[in-house]
Order: sequence, then structure tokens, then C-alpha cells
Amino acid sequence: MIAHVVNPGSGGVKLACATIEPSLNPALPGQLQVSLIRAELPLSEPPTPGGVSGPALDELAARLLELTREWPRPDVVVGRGGEIGRVPAGTYRLTPELAERALNCGRQDLPANLGGPLALRLAGAWGVPGFIVDPQSVDELLPQAQVTGVAGLRRTAQFHALNARAVARRAAYETGKKFADARVVVAHLGATTSVTAFDQGRAIDTTGSGAGGGPLGARQSGPLSAGTVLRLRAEHGDDALLRLLTLGSGFQALTGSADLRELEAREMDDPAVQAATAAFVHQVCKAVGEQCGALPGRPDAVALTGGITRWDSLVDRIERRLAWIAPVIVVPGELELEALAEGAGRVLYGLEGLREWSPSGVTVQPPTPQAAQPAGAR
Repeated sequence: MIAHVVNPGSGGVKLACATIEPSLNPALPGQLQVSLIRAELPLSEPPTPGGVSGPALDELAARLLELTREWPRPDVVVGRGGEIGRVPAGTYRLTPELAERALNCGRQDLPANLGGPLALRLAGAWGVPGFIVDPQSVDELLPQAQVTGVAGLRRTAQFHALNARAVARRAAYETGKKFADARVVVAHLGATTSVTAFDQGRAIDTTGSGAGGGPLGARQSGPLSAGTVLRLRAEHGDDALLRLLTLGSGFQALTGSADLRELEAREMDDPAVQAATAAFVHQVCKAVGEQCGALPGRPDAVALTGGITRWDSLVDRIERRLAWIAPVIVVPGELELEALAEGAGRVLYGLEGLREWSPSGVTVQPPTPQAAQPAGAR
């Protein structure tokens, strides 16, 4: 089975031709085998709904088709899901209405909001279905995790939904469990961070990401008191403060650099880097402990992922601090392209139902194993 995968990001559009095969382990049918041929269309400006719309969107889709024209014909095209409103996790059928929702519902500066519209255009050109998987606005928090002490104000789930779920699923498999039977805490550690508790396949609580979210990251501030945020707001204003907390803080502010390779080379002799890494390790371990407390029992695994997990000495320190809780599984970088392909594969192999979005809500079709046949065979 072949899926073409579309993932817009800050530097352009990442692409993959994914070959998806059934699991080799009958006890873990969801553990699909995925191999990727990767490509990328670099762009001088991040592709966003505010900057790419109408004819420009059609032109970008045509460039992607040209770049991938030598690839095998797909059975499905799957795109990164953006902000489509509060929805459950899963794989969604792309429709013109859902693509329009992605373009207009969320932030106009978010590249992921173009994933669905681009995938729909490519799917139409190939004459195959289009999907999105685990959009960024997935929100399955427990009711008690949504409550704040301010009447009428609820917490929402803003975390690295696509990669965190894929890593949690992989961690469950490595402990010999189905994702639906496992408890996993995932720490996504990169420019921004989030730590999320998964129970039986559901993200029941999270630190969140960005301003006021998870631990400090390469550019993210980490948690701040309300008083500090109010003081900074008075100094900087709303827009500048948001940029400061999500782009100009963390390692960038503490050491003058967000380049992790440079920081790793400086760590031995630079007190500023040493102080920043000590704070980072402390905040990550504390956030993981917090999310373990959100679970109804001891986790089966703690998983570390994101770009910072390529920094071996930091990972070693975190592992030593957390090993008493559960096995620590490290997945360096991210699995976004794999996660998109696997989400499509689980539907096409009849392992989970396909979600249908409409303005009135989300419904789920029963799994249909017949869909595992390639498009040309049906």
C-alpha cells in the first residue's frame, strides 16, 4: 500500500512516499511496517494560509505534484492536520469543507493549516482519497484536567499531538502492549516542549506547549508565574511578549544560542550552558513526574523525543533521574511523516475507523478491512 505524505513546515513542505505493510507481530496488529522515500520543497517564506491562498495554493500543489511525479501511484494522500477546532484524535477524511475549515478556523501563520488543503488537491489529481491524521487541535483531556480555578475558563490541549501520539504508540509496542492498553508519558523536547500523559490511547493531560506550557526548550520560556507574565506584558505588549516566550527564550535567552550542536560543544567549558542544561533537566523531570501523577497507575514507559534528544549527555541525565518510574525510551527527532502514513494505513487496513468531520460534529465509520486492497484492485 502506498501513501503520499504532505507536511508543511516553517522551511517549506516535507514530502514522503510511504510503503505501508501489515504488522509482523499478530499480537500487535497496529505495529505497521513503514518505509519512506523522502523529498522536500524548500520555500523562502513559511507556507501559511495568510501567505498562500487561492491561485497561489493551486500553484504550490502543482509544484508538489511535479516534484513527486516519478513516485508510484498512491492509494491515498495524507496531509498534516492543522487547527480545525476541538476534535478527538484519529484519521479524518478530507473534504472541501474540512479543507476550508483548516484555512479559516485556525491561525493564519500556522503552516500545518495548509496540510489538508494541499493533500486534498493532490488526492484529486491522483483520483484517490485524502486524509489528515491527529490534527494540531486534538483535545481529549479528562474533564478534571480542563478545569481551572477561574469560573468559565477551561484548559485546552495545545501540545505536539501528531508526534507525541506516534511516539507513545511506539513506546507501547516496545513494552509489548497495544497502544489502547498502555500508559505512556511523552516528553517532546525541541524549540518548544510539551509533556503529555497517554492512557489507553487517549491524551488525558498535558503541560501544553508554547508560552506558559512545558519545560524550557531551545526557544521556549518554560512555566512562568502570572505576576511575571503581567510585568513582561506591560514592558513588551502582547505580540512582542508572545514572540519572546516562544521564540526568544529558553536556551536562546540563557546562552545566546538555540543551536543545539553548538551548545553541546560549549557545555564542558561554558558556565552559562551548564546552568541552562541543569535547569532544563530539572524542569523536564519535574514535568514528567507531574504527568505521571495524572495517570490512574504507574506508566508502562516514559518516552523522550524531539530535537534536543539528540544531545546525548542531556538524555543520559534525564534517563538516570526517571529510570525508577518506568523504562525510558528515546526517539530522537520526530516521527511526523511516519505518523501520517501509519494513520492512513490503520484505516486502510481496517484497524480503526475513519472519522468524518462536519460543522455539527465528528462521526466514526466502522473499520472496514476490505479497504486494505490497493485502489487499482477495487
